[in-house]
Amino acid sequence: MKKSKLIILLATMLLLVSFTAGCSSKEDGQQNVTSNGGNTKEEKKELETLTILYPGEESERMTEFLDNEFAEKMKEDLGLKVEMVFVPWAQYWEQKDIMLAAQEPIDLYWDGLPDLSTMVNKKQARELDDLIAQYGQDMLKVLPQSQLDGATINGKIYGIPTAYAPSSGMFQLVCVRQDILEAVGMTDLNTADDLKEFATRVKEQFPEMKGPADVIIKPLTRNFAEEQYNFIAAQEMVVFGEESHKAYNYYATEAFQEVAKFNRSMYEAGLYTEDLTIKYNERDSRMQTGLYLWVEGFLGKDMEIIDTVKANAPDARLKTYLLKEEEPRYITSAGGEVLCIPNTAPNPEGAMKFLNWLYTSQENYLFALYGVEGKDYEIVDGRINKISANDFFYEWMFRNQNYQLFGPEVEQEYIDSYLAWDDEALTSKSMGFRFNNENVKDIETRIAEVAGKDLLSIQCGFVDFETEYPKAMEKLKAAGMDEYVAEVQRQLDEFLASKEVK
Repeated sequence: MKKSKLIILLATMLLLVSFTAGCSSKEDGQQNVTSNGGNTKEEKKELETLTILYPGEESERMTEFLDNEFAEKMKEDLGLKVEMVFVPWAQYWEQKDIMLAAQEPIDLYWDGLPDLSTMVNKKQARELDDLIAQYGQDMLKVLPQSQLDGATINGKIYGIPTAYAPSSGMFQLVCVRQDILEAVGMTDLNTADDLKEFATRVKEQFPEMKGPADVIIKPLTRNFAEEQYNFIAAQEMVVFGEESHKAYNYYATEAFQEVAKFNRSMYEAGLYTEDLTIKYNERDSRMQTGLYLWVEGFLGKDMEIIDTVKANAPDARLKTYLLKEEEPRYITSAGGEVLCIPNTAPNPEGAMKFLNWLYTSQENYLFALYGVEGKDYEIVDGRINKISANDFFYEWMFRNQNYQLFGPEVEQEYIDSYLAWDDEALTSKSMGFRFNNENVKDIETRIAEVAGKDLLSIQCGFVDFETEYPKAMEKLKAAGMDEYVAEVQRQLDEFLASKEVK
């Protein structure tokens, strides 16, 4: 009996020790998890998710950055867990529309500012005034009201225009391989004929080069137009005459016809490849391979892409040209592109908090765009030197002249010219105009279909102009283009009258 009691007593003691050790281990484990980054279920619930739809490919360093340094910064500063949805450039716009129409959980995305009214009518861009008032006050210290006015419809803000920087002649410039230009005996460019001469010489002297990367529609339009045009509705289908203050069917203008004929001559001369039309949206990717001659640009594009180009062509030098430089250049929009929060965003507050955070200080700005100081970049004598060649958040998407820094290789003369670029520019009378397509959505759908199926290939020079252009214009007229332009003109007249434009 004594032996049995002793066994029972020992068993009980072992059970108690085991239970106590288990509880202690569990408590210690909980404490360790908490001290190692706050990853308990309870704390995870405190992090709000912010989902950003983003164009392009994710680099290895970007993945590492998002998962580590950036994730920790977002948790500490904003209580956010940021999820990035990357979509390749060639599919971005189509996928964006599909995802937003399906009400997928997207809180923030980027797109083109000229399409803002269409995006608003599709419920893809919500009104932001209340969000800015509550969560965006720091951002307003470096983004003036004039910048936000570029994304205003009927007095309400529907997006944050990107690139607060010199912007006249936006997208009318050509970014060129300057080293190749000089190698074939040329020094600069000013006309479409100069471009053709450049491409012709390169084909003869450097057959390994693949020619232009882009059909540069807007720079060529500047070259051939009798008055300067600003694209104001339905993407690139309606233009505003800067002197006449009238809206025009772009495809009916003499400028369009000359652009199409020029591009056709480039195909016929073997200077264009079919990829320029069939894979139009891959133009930037082509240029960055180091095998192409030019791409549509804007002020600063050469600085933006030079590192990628040099990775493939170490001796490359880029320079940006404005065709017909003697003609006036206009400030037509606040950056040309916009960041929007869709109506169906699960976390619109988080989206605005993130934008506000990015613009709160130069430290945050540089962190988001260039990574970790000392690891990914360093600042020496006021210049930013990239240690790693990886992309973080696109600099051009968030560019702000209050924080912008230049690389050590950028000459001071270039910087001075860049900063003074808008000093002699004119502000377009259409600045701030946003066409509301609500009354002509069906027409817009029809004319966009004709534009995509028939006129794009004509515009790029891919098909014969003389035979195909008349047929396409008949289709466009039947689709209701005249009525559409009349509606744009009606709204434009009201807008100009409100500004007392004579």
